[in-house]
Amino acid sequence: MDEIRVGIIGFGFMGKTHTYGYKTIPLYYSNLPFKVRLVMVCDAIKEAAQYAKDTLDFDFATDNADDIFCRDDIDVVNVCTPNIYHKDAVLKALNAGKNVYCDKPLATSFVETKEITGVLDQYGCITQMALQYRFFPATMRAKKLIDEGRIGKIMSFRACYLHSGSVDPNKAIGWKQDKKFGGGGVLFDLGSHVLDIMYYLLGEYASVFAKTKVIYPQRPDKSGNIVDIEADDLAFMVVNMKNGGTGTIEASKVATGTNDELRFEIHGDKGSVRFNLMDPNWLEYYDNTITEVPLGGDKGFKKIECVQRFEKPGGSFPSSKFSIGWIRSHVHSLYSFLDCVYNKKQASPSFRDGAYIQYVMEKAYQSDSESRWIEL
Repeated sequence: MDEIRVGIIGFGFMGKTHTYGYKTIPLYYSNLPFKVRLVMVCDAIKEAAQYAKDTLDFDFATDNADDIFCRDDIDVVNVCTPNIYHKDAVLKALNAGKNVYCDKPLATSFVETKEITGVLDQYGCITQMALQYRFFPATMRAKKLIDEGRIGKIMSFRACYLHSGSVDPNKAIGWKQDKKFGGGGVLFDLGSHVLDIMYYLLGEYASVFAKTKVIYPQRPDKSGNIVDIEADDLAFMVVNMKNGGTGTIEASKVATGTNDELRFEIHGDKGSVRFNLMDPNWLEYYDNTITEVPLGGDKGFKKIECVQRFEKPGGSFPSSKFSIGWIRSHVHSLYSFLDCVYNKKQASPSFRDGAYIQYVMEKAYQSDSESRWIEL
């Protein structure tokens, strides 16, 4: 059995999430031709890296990412740092001949992403973005229905990603509320996901009109000091797609009463689909070609029980009928990447996909600052 050896840079929330994915892949996927070995973990706080090593079976811990790039016994570099560090880590990993899995967004600007995509062909490494919402059975089923023409001509859609984590004005900010580290606000953090899922389902964007808003211009930092906030809490977009559809996209961290709600609803002339991340077992599908007689016939939204019905080798554990959870999409995304690494084929969503989403987000910010439609 071949071994894919991994180094993780950043052991905050996403570093822990991806570590969970690597460690559980052998449970979810049977008879794989490769095994995963966690070689090294890096975190700017050395104690955090050492804790990960001691409790999660990494071979080594460090607070210097260069220790990962220079090792010959690491095949995959997983980048889980704040956004400001993505570009340098990705470029160093590529230069060292590593395959790279990177959290979203790819960088803090489209210019930075072009530095990355400009050298991809030079290295020939396998790369993938952690845009994991593509990897729920329900979203993959939606993709198949659309590609099969079951929805027909796309006319309109609405999509949003809603959190309530920034409702409290006295909550201390983290790095995602600091544009120095994040590059943007909620548009980068949550908007990247919802923009990508609509790109995955419907194709490229044609134009965008956007508005963003900072709800609380000042907040306390972790030391209690009051600091000015530039990172947006809200982002609203009206978009036209190259396939002719028009829709609205919203990202918010001040949506009181929500938890982690990525929702979309897509309307075509032959049918519709809708999904809510808070109820991820189901994709709702409306077939507009069914007769409405007698007395409504069989028309109406149908709940497709996608649950954990992954294509093989996934889906055997715990069972295709057991309720799915948020972290399962991360595991399947990582599995898809590792399968591509093993088979030496390019992964999806690729870094070029990540760069495209960065481009769309930058055009949305331009629309906001200039108060006009922007063509893409």
